[in-house]
Parts: sequence; structure tokens; C-alpha cells
Amino acid sequence: MIRVLIADDHAVVRRGLRQILQELPGVDVVDEAASGQETLASIRKGSYDLVLLDISMPGASGLDVLKQIKSERPKLPVLMLSMHPEDQYALRALKAGASGYLTKETAAEQLVTAVTRILEGRKYVSESLAEHIAESLDHPGGRLPHEDLSDREFQILRMLASGRTVTAIGKELSLSAKTVSTYRTRLLSKMGFRTNADITRYAIQYKLLE
Repeated sequence: MIRVLIADDHAVVRRGLRQILQELPGVDVVDEAASGQETLASIRKGSYDLVLLDISMPGASGLDVLKQIKSERPKLPVLMLSMHPEDQYALRALKAGASGYLTKETAAEQLVTAVTRILEGRKYVSESLAEHIAESLDHPGGRLPHEDLSDREFQILRMLASGRTVTAIGKELSLSAKTVSTYRTRLLSKMGFRTNADITRYAIQYKLLE
């Protein structure tokens, strides 16, 4: 029996994913988690063949949880699920060790295919993401400025663009305001910006807002 952990902070999403996975013979959703902390606790005490992990959950971000999972259980496949478009987080997730990336918008049609492929030991990417990867290899100099930010810098950029203050971001990410300010200064420098207004304009232009 294939043991699966579904990690998402919305009960209705977990229920929907469970129903879709019932179509796969031999797959059993044995546990659910509603936060990053619950996910890691389940990983440490249970045995799973696959994790379905939401990229946006309370507490630690999905990318942070993914990195921790791969640190503790490097062979455990993780399929990332997200409400965000592929071009925002997919490559970051794959580089961090994910076995695949699926938007929730396409989950109903592609989840079975993605899970089947991953359980066969392969990676899953959509056709559009495969094309994007191929294009980036053909044109390595054509990267956008935000693609060179670290995962944390990119996360803070999106939060600043949505209007959050440094203090609010610090509370949400369990970081000091000073640490958030350091990340802000670093990302402004990397992108050639001076103010939060510059960040917001850029985020709107490239559809990066949360």
C-alpha cells in the first residue's frame, strides 16, 4: 500500500485531494497536516511514500518545509501544490528537491498523472513548465531580476509588494524586524530599486502579488 501525507491548511482542499487519490489503486491517504509544523511532526513519526505539500501554509513556508523534509528524508518524494502560477515558484521548488509542482487550478485534471509519474521514480512538470525550462536553458541571459533572489528574499519581496510592513512581515515569518530590513536592503540592491513603491510596481508588472 502506498502511504500518502496531504499537507494543506484548508480542510476542503485536503478532502478534494483525498477523493482524487482514491482513483489510484493501492494508494492510501493515511495522514493529513494543516501547518508546516504538523507536516514535519508527521514526517518524523510516520512512514510515507509520498507527500503532497502546499507551498503556502501557516508558520514555515512550504519551501522551508520542503527543504527540511529533504534534509531529514532525502529519498521521500514531495509533490508541491500551489495557488501561485508555475512561473513564480515551480523552479524554486524543483531546485529545492521537489519531485513535481502542480497548481491547484490544474490539480483535478493532472494530480493522478503527477502522482503516478512520481511514484514511478520520475519528476513531474507540466508541458508549459517544461517549455519554460527549455527556454531558460536556450536563453540563460534572459532571466528576470526576481529570479536571482533567494527564496526568502523573493518571499519578502511579494509581502512588501502587497503592502505589509517590515514589522508585520517579521511577526508572520518569526523573524526580527532587523532581519527583515536586512533582506529588504539586499533585494533592493539586487534589483536596483530604492523604495517599496518600486517593488510594488515591479510585482504588479510581473504578476507577483500574493
